[in-house]
Amino acid sequence: MNEIKIILSEDEIPKKWYNIQADLPTPLDPPRHPQTKEPLKPEDLAPIFPMELIKQEVSAERWIPIPDEIREIYRLWRPSPLYRAKRLEEKLNTPARIYYKWEGVSPPGSHKPNTAVAQAYYNMKEGIERITTETGAGQWGSALAFGCVQFGLKCTVYMVSASYDQKPYRRIMMQTWGAEVYRSPSENTQFGKAYLKNDPATSGSLGISISEAVEDAATHEDSHYALGSVLNHVLLHQTVVGLEAERALESIDERPDAIYGCVGGGSNFSGLSFPFITDKLSGKRPDLKVVACEPTACPTLTKGPYLYDYGDCAGLTPLLKMFTLGHDFVPPAIHAGGLRYHGNAPLLSKLVKEGYIEAVAYHQNDAFAAAKLFAETEGIIPAPESAHGIKGVIDEALRCKKDGKEEVILFNNSGHGHFDLASYDAYLNGKLTDYEYPKSLIEKSLAKVPKM
Repeated sequence: MNEIKIILSEDEIPKKWYNIQADLPTPLDPPRHPQTKEPLKPEDLAPIFPMELIKQEVSAERWIPIPDEIREIYRLWRPSPLYRAKRLEEKLNTPARIYYKWEGVSPPGSHKPNTAVAQAYYNMKEGIERITTETGAGQWGSALAFGCVQFGLKCTVYMVSASYDQKPYRRIMMQTWGAEVYRSPSENTQFGKAYLKNDPATSGSLGISISEAVEDAATHEDSHYALGSVLNHVLLHQTVVGLEAERALESIDERPDAIYGCVGGGSNFSGLSFPFITDKLSGKRPDLKVVACEPTACPTLTKGPYLYDYGDCAGLTPLLKMFTLGHDFVPPAIHAGGLRYHGNAPLLSKLVKEGYIEAVAYHQNDAFAAAKLFAETEGIIPAPESAHGIKGVIDEALRCKKDGKEEVILFNNSGHGHFDLASYDAYLNGKLTDYEYPKSLIEKSLAKVPKM
């Protein structure tokens, strides 16, 4: 148990993704057609997704094989290391043992290429020439740009305007990998033009950017759309994180008592936690604590209702059963841009609703304070998104100290903050403003959710 870093061999990169749909106590509520409200059929998704991803979206098979071509690219950074945060433990004077999966070692610097590479591969196999997408903090956009260039595909990214302005280096990274990047809402789509006419000073949102990317893909025959979170197949691809973590912990005879991570759409958190939650679903480990950490400025899981809503602002995407703040909800321009999404992954939402996962919300100043402490002790400067999970871990470790409890805490350090130093500068100079979204504005947004 004294290891600081556990690194698996390349032969131990998972050969199959884990599909939690096979182990759910009750089936997931089906997505519904945005116009008819009827359960969605596979052919309804064919204009924007390759058929292999559509099959994965609805599959009830427990294990989905990972093609060799994808594993070969995974080898550029996978397996990612598992670290024990001993210096953080000592600083907190806690009896807890804290471990984290470090996904910032990927070329784009986050967990996102785990699915970006897979989605680019399946689109390439179907003969698609270009993929469109949205991005909040820029992690997903840069990951898809990276994935597309591996398979010779063009990439178009609609970047939320707040992040486009705050994080120019993410945009430059995407462009270096050959992507074209638009500040969203943009003049490149009909929806973007209409939104700008109505609100020219908008800070944008993931819902707006998704609408633009979907419209772009749907109006070009050579193009498909890719989503970086929320959908079942995205969470499926991210389970390489949890499967590697599980194997690494087993190698030192450890098993987590508590799992933490940041949540926007839910992909990094689900990717880490789902392989462990199987024991909770089966009743083998009912006391396993699994906690999703989100910002108070966009409190989807902690303040949103659980119902059907669109995944985008324009109502072009399928209706998904999830926790939502309303599809036209535009959160304030906080620095954790990747967590500014109105909804959440249906699989994660279902597990929260049924009590298998807890949720907590933090102010951004508290998250940055946790990130600074982590950087001082462990050396890694985490992304502002990941900082929310770290805040949860520190709180848990301090509870262990108070109670004299020797827990094993695991979290996903989902990306580095090298392109977020302006955010850290704002925090260090006392310029960050905490924001808790008023209940009245949430109710106003929810009033526009479609009636089912």
